[in-house]
Amino acid sequence: MADQPEQGALLELPTPDKAVDGGGVSDPVARVLVDVPLPHLDRPFDYRVPPELAANAVPGARVRVRFAGQDRQAFVLERRTETDHRGTLTPVRRASSPVPVLSPPVLRLCRAVADRYAGMLMDVVRLAVPPRHATTEKSVLDKHQSFVTPAVPAPGGEAWAPYTGGPAFLHHLAAGESPRAVWTSLPGPLTGSLAQAAQATLTSGRGVLVVVPTTRQVDEVVAALRELLPEEQVARLVADDGPARRYRSFLRVLLGEVRVVVGTRAAAFAPVHDLGLAVVVDDGDDRLQEPHAPYPHIRQVLAMRADLEDAALLVAGYARTVEAQLLVEQGWARAVQAPRPAVRAAAPRVVAPTDVDLAREGPAAAARIPRPAWETVRDGLGRGPVLVQVARGGYLPAVACARCREPARCATCHGPLRLEGAGSAPACGWCGRHAVDWACPECGGTALRSVRVGSSRTAEELGRAFPSVPVVVSGASASHGVVETVDDTPRLVVATPGAEPVAQAGYAAALLLDAGATTSRPELWASAEALRRWFGAAALVRGAGDGGTVMLLGKPAQVPAQALVRWDPAGFAERELAERAELAFPPAVRLAALQGGRSAVRSLLTHLGDVPGMEVLGPVEVAGEASQLPGEEQVRALVRTDRRHGAELTRGLARAAGVRSARKEPGAVRVRVDPTDLW
Repeated sequence: MADQPEQGALLELPTPDKAVDGGGVSDPVARVLVDVPLPHLDRPFDYRVPPELAANAVPGARVRVRFAGQDRQAFVLERRTETDHRGTLTPVRRASSPVPVLSPPVLRLCRAVADRYAGMLMDVVRLAVPPRHATTEKSVLDKHQSFVTPAVPAPGGEAWAPYTGGPAFLHHLAAGESPRAVWTSLPGPLTGSLAQAAQATLTSGRGVLVVVPTTRQVDEVVAALRELLPEEQVARLVADDGPARRYRSFLRVLLGEVRVVVGTRAAAFAPVHDLGLAVVVDDGDDRLQEPHAPYPHIRQVLAMRADLEDAALLVAGYARTVEAQLLVEQGWARAVQAPRPAVRAAAPRVVAPTDVDLAREGPAAAARIPRPAWETVRDGLGRGPVLVQVARGGYLPAVACARCREPARCATCHGPLRLEGAGSAPACGWCGRHAVDWACPECGGTALRSVRVGSSRTAEELGRAFPSVPVVVSGASASHGVVETVDDTPRLVVATPGAEPVAQAGYAAALLLDAGATTSRPELWASAEALRRWFGAAALVRGAGDGGTVMLLGKPAQVPAQALVRWDPAGFAERELAERAELAFPPAVRLAALQGGRSAVRSLLTHLGDVPGMEVLGPVEVAGEASQLPGEEQVRALVRTDRRHGAELTRGLARAAGVRSARKEPGAVRVRVDPTDLW
């Protein structure tokens, strides 16, 4: 085995480099990254390149090597003439393709992301490079030809004219510079402005990368780019496309045939040649948080990539996240937003009735949809479609005992019960078991009442109230899935956040129901996430001058509700960041959440040692679904320090994980740096 330490070894003595006889092979030593899951082996290893594999085992290429008695996938990082290994080098076993799928800029980005999130390099590379599809690779290579860059005219810039700093942003892009901007968009489609920003970048001869949360948004951006730049090739990188189609798009970008990439999360690592502009849209959407280790957020990945490749960055959305506000306050990015008169002209009228406003309704004021809301719907249906946003999908996603109001839970795993339809038996939201003979353990009652009402039940109620009006349900849990668009005929559209269809001429009105369901959650991000969802729905409504009205219902928290009424996402983000700084929460500080068995978490904290300014909170027992995992009691600990020492914290966490791995200590610990779902 090449350069493999004995199990448990923590230190290797340095040895002088020695030349390797490659039998006529130039640079016969391949320094490779091997796909192994052990943190203490997260480093390169040297292998000998046989003459018959020399042409394929190029830097960036996939190879197969023998490691710990098994054939494993690896990537060649570099070819060398010498090695510091003390024994005989093991040969590379297979190199099927000379395609350098791991390009040097992407490798540098992967290394930086792994360091930033206390992870392993191979875990990040696995996110960046899609699996090989041999047939597709052969087809692309056979058809590959020299890429001719089409002439791109300078953008007109009319889409950016309403924004302070917008025209200057386009000018810097077209001049080949690398501005960084946080763009808070007016209501209406984002795609036209994004296409003009891409056009300005292409004018300077550089590439463009756009990352969005959903496949639907990918299609919208691609359509806008093709309309504005009909001669420009656009690559679509979406995991849902399947391995062959995704790998084809990846190879065309790698070979330089395409210089504009639009995709979902994994597209952030696309090997765009001479990247000039990276764009992330709606960066607060949790679909941009990678669910696999080391759990990087795409906003941070693109910001790091902009630094490493000297590219421009655009953080775009109707709302502004706290993390984006930090970029502005640090001076790393500039705010691009419309002046208040333009906002008032474009935004719909937003009403958030309080208990005092509804007092004249009497007992009806406590209704989920009070009388003023019904009047808003009725008036809107006279002018076009009406949107109703519901916080949860399904029928009754949460139920409780009708007698004592105790939340109904599964007798097996203690997960929350829900009803999936009228007359259906309650089912567990965790394990899926049906509680056909459920009885309340507190009072013995067998009747259930709703705690949360889902989109399907809401559509049923609205259909009874407006029997002559079509009702459309859009959402992942709806029987018809996500609806993309609706026409301008009067209809009721019930949708969950992020699944709202686009109305051709905008919605005449919108109800945002159950607003307090999100703002009352214990998570750190609750208010910011609620406001992001509300802005996303309200931006689809016609402006106040055209009669567009949005009503916010459900007793939301006052601060985000007033930010929506004023249409002031920047002001809310500024206030939220100041509160985070006062409470020492991310992103004002660097924080890591450690979760695992109690002894494993304590062991990791012991090996972590001292980091300047470090503070440890916990460990405490984990509640909810994670607490039901078999084995030792699950606990969570939080470790935080100031941002100046954030790199020392992540290095220490990676080193501690390596020590535990080398010593074969039992138990796994999940490490998440700056998690968005902090309780």
